[in-house]
Amino acid sequence: MGERIVQLARGWIGTPYVHQASIKGAGTDCLGLIRGIWRELHGDEPEPVPPYSADWGEAGREEKLLDGAMRHLHPVALDEAEAPGQVLLFRMREGAVAKHLGILTAVGGAARFLHAYDRHGVIESPFGDPWRARLVRRFRVP
Repeated sequence: MGERIVQLARGWIGTPYVHQASIKGAGTDCLGLIRGIWRELHGDEPEPVPPYSADWGEAGREEKLLDGAMRHLHPVALDEAEAPGQVLLFRMREGAVAKHLGILTAVGGAARFLHAYDRHGVIESPFGDPWRARLVRRFRVP
């Protein structure tokens, strides 16, 4: 399943960043990327996503993204082996809520992940120390 998720995720590369969107080739944000991959795998999304502002993570203290991931994905212990296709959840700064998602595409010394990033669109980035320091949880897609 992990390699299938990586294949689907790479199909989104080049999709522009559009807040709250989830349409391959037209626009997506990081949550929209995960939602789009879910739809490609399973059809309907498990629950509707309410509208959210671009600064939602700065405006509140609720771990909405973490809570949603815990409802619909399978948590992976951080000491368990990394595997391609895992969903990564990041906290962009210490003390802030977790608010960024990606898909692990390669592990080991050349670890990489794919994500929708503001002003960059969907890109594949090195999963190095700066990103690892922000990692909150890893999940498997059911």
